[in-house]
Amino acid sequence: MSTYAVVDLEMCMVPKRIKRYICPYRNELIQIGAVLLDDNLEIIDSFVTFVAPRFGEIDKFIHELTGISQKDLEGAPDIQDALELFLAWLPEDAVLVSWSKSDEMQIRKEVEHKEIHIPELQKYLDSWIDCQDTFSELMDAPKVYRLSEALIIADIDLQDGAHDALVDARNTALLFAKMEREGDELQLSPYYVCSDAETTASMCTPFAELLKDFNCA
Repeated sequence: MSTYAVVDLEMCMVPKRIKRYICPYRNELIQIGAVLLDDNLEIIDSFVTFVAPRFGEIDKFIHELTGISQKDLEGAPDIQDALELFLAWLPEDAVLVSWSKSDEMQIRKEVEHKEIHIPELQKYLDSWIDCQDTFSELMDAPKVYRLSEALIIADIDLQDGAHDALVDARNTALLFAKMEREGDELQLSPYYVCSDAETTASMCTPFAELLKDFNCA
């Protein structure tokens, strides 16, 4: 059985003047957070590091969103050193999991553009699991759910501190573990389903059903 490592990244914005001529992507990595799950899908270890951006900068929006300041990034490893630290922490058989494909794609873009060569990274990128997509499938919905929204629907008490990479990794891990254990029988919050489907089917529509076609991501 593979070991699961649930990952979350935080990014800053690349200024337009740099993006136009030097850097082809909008965001740049500034924090990696991850938790490791054991065979029982329980959290047994964690990893977190800031990452010094090469082009991006911490503006007011990012600081207010993440709580990360420019001072936090002083002396932080660059992306190559940060990824090497992360890989040294990962078990060799680990499969990476995140909420959405954006984290995987961010690493791919930065590694390619910055010409970073870490051969062992590729196997983790190629086996990456998109937890957001799995949740949408279980909900039988075309919409893209936010992590905070999915946690409420799945009746999980989320840890405060959204947009902190380690906190978001922990919250994603709780949801991922529940989906792995319950599968198609995923138990939802009673606020999102009718208490008695047979007698109330004509009287109420579960809120989860109403949300399916409403994409607010």
